[in-house]
Amino acid sequence: MQNLKTETDEQLVKLYEDGNDAAFDVLLDRYQKSVYGYILTIVCDVDRADDIFQDTFFKAIHYIRSHRYVDSGKFQAWLIRIARNLICDTHRRKAPIVDIADEKERARVMENPTMAVGSIEDDLHNAQTVSDLTSMITYLPEPQQEVVRMRIFENRSFKEIAQLTNCSINTALGRMRYAVINLRRMAATRDLTLVEYD
Repeated sequence: MQNLKTETDEQLVKLYEDGNDAAFDVLLDRYQKSVYGYILTIVCDVDRADDIFQDTFFKAIHYIRSHRYVDSGKFQAWLIRIARNLICDTHRRKAPIVDIADEKERARVMENPTMAVGSIEDDLHNAQTVSDLTSMITYLPEPQQEVVRMRIFENRSFKEIAQLTNCSINTALGRMRYAVINLRRMAATRDLTLVEYD
């Protein structure tokens, strides 16, 4: 039996591209500490770091499996570049903070109903989205349902999901990816907008 831990990064990528899921697990073990450390140093928030870390490897899987990874001999640097791009994307999505110096103007802005956090309308909309999502999940294949429930409703990491479902992290990520694709298709037919769960 082949000892994957002795293989180079590029050999592991090729093996994974050819369908050997265990090869990606070796790459994940090899680089998860350094990639996560890099992300956490930049974002300084454990929850955000966890999400970006998982998304980084999710994107890496997608690129490799769709034969878009270009062998440069620098796999770790490629992962860091993906992570950096994801960090930049999350920064862009955040609303700019505006400092209002005038007390009266600040009071007027804060009394505006649209500034209220957790308004009744938002709560109803979120409840409806959760209700719609829960309903749509039942149409997914059982393995996808399991991963989605654990990830979204139990807020588990993909490592935990892999352990609980007795599969590789790569398989858990793949099931989540296909579940999200299916959920988005269903949401489109119902004219819904889903949060980016992957």
